[in-house]
Amino acid sequence: MDAERAKQIYEMKDTVPVLLDGEQSVWIENVDIANRMATVQVGTRPTNTETVSVERLQEG
Repeated sequence: MDAERAKQIYEMKDTVPVLLDGEQSVWIENVDIANRMATVQVGTRPTNTETVSVERLQEG
């Protein structure tokens, strides 16, 4: 996924399924367009976050 699309999904009111590495469902919490990074929540625990390259994300 590119950084602009990740930011669009983050800003949407609708829920868009996003997968990390094509396998794990995540929620986008923040997008850093300049560095092409996103902070995502993995699973259902709000404290389980990771900062990953947006290239690892895809719409599910």
